[in-house]
Amino acid sequence: MRHMLKKHLLGGILLAAGLLMTTAAWSNEPKILGSFKAWDAYKLTRDGNTICYVVSQPTDTQPKNVRRGDIFFIVSNWANLNIKGQPSVVTGYTYRDGSTTTAKIGSEQFSFFTQGDGAWMRETTNEQRILSAMRRGTTMIVTGTSSRGTLTTDRYSLAGITAALEKIDQVCG
Repeated sequence: MRHMLKKHLLGGILLAAGLLMTTAAWSNEPKILGSFKAWDAYKLTRDGNTICYVVSQPTDTQPKNVRRGDIFFIVSNWANLNIKGQPSVVTGYTYRDGSTTTAKIGSEQFSFFTQGDGAWMRETTNEQRILSAMRRGTTMIVTGTSSRGTLTTDRYSLAGITAALEKIDQVCG
């Protein structure tokens, strides 16, 4: 997983953050801070700006016969912007215009707005709620609808998320 993450993650994290720059503009490769079961923690610095993030890929995706790109769930800390715990999804396909994506952890459900192949929480006040649910949970199920109308379901393990989030909070908190 680490090789594929390192290769594709930088583009995904830039997309997830909504930045309009190319990967060539970043002066450094992401530095791995640690691997925590299903989650990896990274740090990236550019021109004195630091971002730390945890990332995981789904343990299962449905339907199996759908061609998709890389799929990630990311939680970012932007040290220089005082943004802590910003969750986002990179889905590997273009979402249907105006659609929402849902993350379900236990009985709790969280809504994300979509744009392109990324999704972010509409209400930033819910960001800490989802992180708390992730720390308590064992599995997160993310559903979304592609521009072709295909409903997808991605299952993520939450094993290691607490330690991974603690690590990025130490470095970029």
